[in-house]
Amino acid sequence: MLVHLRLNVPTDLTDAVRDTLSDDARLTNLTHLRGASLKPAGDVFEADVAREAATAVLDDLNAVGLGHRGGIVIDQPLGTPFDAAHDVEEAAHGDPDDAVIWHLVEREAEKASSPTATYLVFLCIATALASIAVITDSAVLVVGAMVVGPEFAVIAAICTGIALGRWRLAARSAATLLWTFAFAIVVIMLAALLAASLDVVSAADVTRPRPQTGFIWRPDLWSFIVALLAGTAGVLALATDKTSAMVGVFISVTTVPAAGNLALGLAIFDTAEITGSAAQLAMNLAGMIIAGVLTLVVQRLVWRHLSDAMRHRSSERRLRAQLGPSPTSPAAVAPREH
Repeated sequence: MLVHLRLNVPTDLTDAVRDTLSDDARLTNLTHLRGASLKPAGDVFEADVAREAATAVLDDLNAVGLGHRGGIVIDQPLGTPFDAAHDVEEAAHGDPDDAVIWHLVEREAEKASSPTATYLVFLCIATALASIAVITDSAVLVVGAMVVGPEFAVIAAICTGIALGRWRLAARSAATLLWTFAFAIVVIMLAALLAASLDVVSAADVTRPRPQTGFIWRPDLWSFIVALLAGTAGVLALATDKTSAMVGVFISVTTVPAAGNLALGLAIFDTAEITGSAAQLAMNLAGMIIAGVLTLVVQRLVWRHLSDAMRHRSSERRLRAQLGPSPTSPAAVAPREH
């Protein structure tokens, strides 16, 4: 599995970028278009890189200043049906399905840490669905609320910030998570108060036995275990670009349902519903963050080790190329005359 890099390189960085890429066995299809970049003025390089080596290559490019002064665009090809692609992957350590491009993970976390109007709308809709699920005791609507809820991206951003030591990112993401949940809960609480004033909803609808949705406000040990598993799976799926697994994460934890139940509890001011829902919400968030951080830290350590090994092999290869064949190598031994 390869990723495609397109680099816009200022003229004074051309030699450094070319030297960085030209002798690297972990990439192929290296192209140099002189003067093709207008902004910034300079050259364009393109290359296909083994996904496992993408982070190391990007680190090398940032080390020469390209990330600050030039342009780096990463694409995922639909397929690479040529022999050199296999050779490139063999030159890199690890498996492409397990590879993490940390620069992309960090960028996605930065985006998620700043909420948009769309994010707030989705969170309010999800919380509203959850509150209706409580009123109607509908397990189907609980699942729907879980799927619609957009909060996991922000949870993953908190995990990324902590795991990478980006404390401002972690703090900004945590603040975003807290105030957006508070906003959605207040909005649904006000809607519930309006519904109660119109005799659409009553306290009995919330406090009566609910065999399908009663678990929402009754946290237990299994709630925390599920949150740990969901946090691990979710962060792993995002880091390795396995988004198909995210649906299972969404319908495993009761963050949004707990928020919907909490909004109703506040509207009728039922202490048991309020404390139970708040505990469920806090337990789910804490479990996912703890598991997500640990998952990213382990991945970071493993891939740092593999990256160092790849860099060491690449340095040895370049050194051998500069020194030429050793005197005892077959290429250096002159044929004997008979």
